[in-house]
Amino acid sequence: MKIGCFALVEPFVGMARQFEAIREMGIEYADLTDNHDGASLGVECGFAASVSLDSHPSKIRDLVEAAGLTLTSFCAHANLLDPASPDVYGTFQIIKAIRLAHLLGIRDVITTEGEPKTAFGHSLTPAEQVCSIREKLQAPLEWAEELGVRVLLETHGPVTDSVERMGDLLDLLGPEDVVGVCLDTGNSWLGGAEPLDYVKAFGKRIQHVHWKDMPAEWLDKRGTLTGCGMAAIALGAGVVDLPPVVKALQEAGFEGATTLEIAGQENVTRSVQRLQEWLA
Repeated sequence: MKIGCFALVEPFVGMARQFEAIREMGIEYADLTDNHDGASLGVECGFAASVSLDSHPSKIRDLVEAAGLTLTSFCAHANLLDPASPDVYGTFQIIKAIRLAHLLGIRDVITTEGEPKTAFGHSLTPAEQVCSIREKLQAPLEWAEELGVRVLLETHGPVTDSVERMGDLLDLLGPEDVVGVCLDTGNSWLGGAEPLDYVKAFGKRIQHVHWKDMPAEWLDKRGTLTGCGMAAIALGAGVVDLPPVVKALQEAGFEGATTLEIAGQENVTRSVQRLQEWLA
């Protein structure tokens, strides 16, 4: 099992420094985290860690190689439940992420439906939610199949935070070599599910893991939120029962990449140590 890190380690610095910080912690793997269309003023001025989806791949490749890292996934977290709009990260951005991942030799692009932000999105029936996700992912999945890229659905929304509904959605979207699962341990727990149940249900279809633990003060929010960006505590310091998840993944033959979505270098370092202990 490969242990990687979310490329948002230090605030108000560029992507090159994020990669350097990951390597300084002794971690060899990372993902491409924040990204955007076109240009970004924050990136141009050096205080935003984001990658343009329109970048020439050599620019990104040079940053990664300079830090001595290997990229294992490309984050394309989307909004698939609200109406399509130029300012909403959706179908077109996922397609660009798939193309760029292919050029960079990255197999997995991770996306999700997200929490709707409009009255329209919140008004969708369960059947309409699934239809919206299917429609917005149809073209990206065709690109993924053409380019040999795998799209992974992360547990981070009203559909994917349910084991049963995730299974139904996967059955509709496509074959396992094109569509898989990214298990986020913190998001699935926060959404009201048990991360261990995802391993039992999907086994080898889980191709990536985002590691997060959740503090006890989030217990009252469980079942009311569909996810959070990063955890503020180290693995093993919260209420998510993670060792059984690690064991179940091993028993399922999982040998893929994982990402620590954890804020603070001390928390990241402690999390690596605990994961290594649980994996022993």
